[in-house]
Amino acid sequence: MRRISRITVAGAATASLALALSACGSTSTSGSSDSKGDKGLAIAYDVGGKGDQSFNDAAYAGLERAQKEFGYQTADVEPTEGETDADKEQRLVSLAKQGYNPVIGVGYAYAAAVKGAAEKFPKTTFGIVDDATINTKNVADLVFSEEQASYLAGVAAAKSTKSNVVGFVGGVDIPLIHKFQAGFAQGVKDTNPKVKVLSQYLTQTAEEGGFSSPDKGKTAAEGQIEKKADVVYAAAGLSGQGVIEAAAAKKVWAIGVDSDQYKQAALAKYKDSILTSAMKDVAKAVYNLAKSVEDGKPETGIVRGDLKTGEVSLSDSNPKFADDAELQEAIKTAKEKIISGEIKVKSS
Repeated sequence: MRRISRITVAGAATASLALALSACGSTSTSGSSDSKGDKGLAIAYDVGGKGDQSFNDAAYAGLERAQKEFGYQTADVEPTEGETDADKEQRLVSLAKQGYNPVIGVGYAYAAAVKGAAEKFPKTTFGIVDDATINTKNVADLVFSEEQASYLAGVAAAKSTKSNVVGFVGGVDIPLIHKFQAGFAQGVKDTNPKVKVLSQYLTQTAEEGGFSSPDKGKTAAEGQIEKKADVVYAAAGLSGQGVIEAAAAKKVWAIGVDSDQYKQAALAKYKDSILTSAMKDVAKAVYNLAKSVEDGKPETGIVRGDLKTGEVSLSDSNPKFADDAELQEAIKTAKEKIISGEIKVKSS
């Protein structure tokens, strides 16, 4: 267990500072720093950074919970444009060297960096979100069954469409996002085979901005809406904000992703157009890893969240969604069948 000599934190006192190495990007720290032993969770953001109202912000929510509960110093680090795997590894190494534990790379792009840093600091626990390829004794692979929540989003879309056309916008054409598309399309077709699913990926690589370009998301959604799509599901990080904006402008439904986007302050003016969000509880996964280190029993290996564990789900913040009894019954039935194994959801 980490030595407990906490200073009670009355509020999150946050200050910006530069890491020793320029490749490390900008860092913010919060909480008590009364001794080196009181440094706790650190996270390094994926493309889009803090403020994406989605994936990265969910990780930050987990960090905030850990900081509040354990009363220790935390750090969160922004990515830099055009960075290499070596840059990412140096960022993680710098955090570990400063005494942070655990250190989490938010996103599959950190795979090589987490592996390298974990080998250099075997006594530090590392985590990576959305990658299951690292088999190192001090690394936790925090992964999710996104296809299951996406299936439920497909059920919601098929039950809500009036045009019998729905859309999917993926940020980057990679296996991770294929899981969202596959689950969504299967959920739509199992619910109503007459509904057509339009699918589009914004870019082939993350470096081209597929996860960080709301303008690209908006253009893609507008194209699908012109083809009669009246429900559009985005799995595109920050780019998904453009999809939601386009849906609101055309008065059709958007389905959010990762976080409950109906509740996001930056999307408040569009919230009435957000039917639901296919959520994965990155915040809980991040917090749980921090707690496991605090308890002296660090998580390692593959740690998976799914419908059964409650770490993937659909949000019900929009009253029009929550109060639709027929829709809710269809989603409940599908969820039960997935958990029982009666429905096998495709991941590609």
